[in-house]
Amino acid sequence: MSGLAPLLRYAGEQHVLAFMLVLARIAPLFVLAPLFSAKEFPARARGVCAVALAVGLSPVAAKGVVLPSDPWLIGGLVLKEMLVGTAFAFAVGALGAAVAMAGSYLDTLIGFSFGGLIDPVTGNQSSLLAQLYSLVTIGVFIAIGGDAWVIEGMARTYHLVPLADAPALGSLVEGVQATFVGLATSSLEVAAPVLLALVITDAAFGMVSRVMPQLNVFAVGFPAKILVGFLIVGASLPFVAGWIGNQLQQSVLSALQTLRVA
Repeated sequence: MSGLAPLLRYAGEQHVLAFMLVLARIAPLFVLAPLFSAKEFPARARGVCAVALAVGLSPVAAKGVVLPSDPWLIGGLVLKEMLVGTAFAFAVGALGAAVAMAGSYLDTLIGFSFGGLIDPVTGNQSSLLAQLYSLVTIGVFIAIGGDAWVIEGMARTYHLVPLADAPALGSLVEGVQATFVGLATSSLEVAAPVLLALVITDAAFGMVSRVMPQLNVFAVGFPAKILVGFLIVGASLPFVAGWIGNQLQQSVLSALQTLRVA
């Protein structure tokens, strides 16, 4: 406490409390959101970025807000800030999860799921196309300035739910539920062209096996499915990149729409 006393006198108790609360809201971004939670960045670097963002946003968030000094009330505000930040980060991070899920569908149909790789984005074990789609998501996120969109969206959350106010839990839960339900739909939208081509390829080889039973369909069909899968994935990647850009903007907007004061 003796080391904190000069800091509190210099910065002011309200500013220090605002910084702590802002940091609690920002922290979930570095666990759930694309790029912010990438495992290529060391945990220490992500922590420094979170502190830097909190330093920049705390004056905006604390403007016109009087924070309590009671420890129990401060603890409740910290939990509230973590809840709001988690809801916002989950809505944004669901985009990356949906794209990776689409890659997992394709890996299972093509057969790449037999060989597992370590995804450098999430640090988890994943297959080839899931890792490719995750890297495409990060590339598009950087190319379109998605980090600036997310930070701007986070700043706007303080106008919707100020530091001293509580969010409407019903709207918050409804938004998270809608985001979770939309994961499967979004992943199918990304994988639909390749899925359709692979299903048609499987049906064609099924008909060939009926006409020519002596043909080893597995030996012939496996390389053919890989070729068809790569061709359609390569042809659809530009459209997937455009879809990711549009969905990122919609994710930020939908996350902001779920936040309101109780």
